[in-house]
Amino acid sequence: MSGHSHWAGIKHKKEKTDKQKGKAFSRVSKQIMAAVRKGGKDPKNNLELEYAIEAARGVNMPKDTIERAIARATGDDGASRLETCRYEGYGPGGVAIMVDALTDNRNRTTPHVRKSFVDHGGELGATGSVSWTFEMKGLILVERDSKTEDEVLELALDAGADDIQQAGSVYEVSCEPRKVKSVREALEKAGLAIESAEVTMVPKTYVNLDTETGRRVLKLMESLEEDEDVTNVYANFNLPPDLVAELKAE
Repeated sequence: MSGHSHWAGIKHKKEKTDKQKGKAFSRVSKQIMAAVRKGGKDPKNNLELEYAIEAARGVNMPKDTIERAIARATGDDGASRLETCRYEGYGPGGVAIMVDALTDNRNRTTPHVRKSFVDHGGELGATGSVSWTFEMKGLILVERDSKTEDEVLELALDAGADDIQQAGSVYEVSCEPRKVKSVREALEKAGLAIESAEVTMVPKTYVNLDTETGRRVLKLMESLEEDEDVTNVYANFNLPPDLVAELKAE
């Protein structure tokens, strides 16, 4: 099986903390708006939007708040239209990083993103500099105590998934974007506990980091995630066992 980036598991844990801190509404609202800008406002024809709405319901976002997020993304609320933009660059250790943002002012967002890269030992690159490192995939996170890895692997492959990897407290099940819903439903039917299911960008190549470099990359990722205009951050790093253990203990 191929490698995987530790960021998916770390980000999932962070999102649980965000929910406790009351940040979840802001995050899922941005995800909804970004999905609408990419594929339109009808979730029946926009798989990414369907899963963004599902994530919103998962944090108990009211229906009218979801509808306002969709309206804002299309400009139907009378506000200025938002635009999606993508930034690409490198972090410490040569880690490839791709940042998706949703903004009403690119002249505000770009300097903020560039500053995060520079302040944490990275460098913002040109369009296309790292996007080749990623591909769109369906990603389903399954609780590790649901079944053994071999059992989850067999169930996932039978359901149409491409791969499964262990990442912290979850298994990462990857599949073609169009198969996310069917694979998730099959795993749920088999009794597996699903943490999340989404369409995302998954690395094709990976960089293994030492402890010091790993800490620096994590600070950069967190800085980018904290920007109010940023909707998603993708990276292709793996952390050393001691740092992974430290993060689990937090």
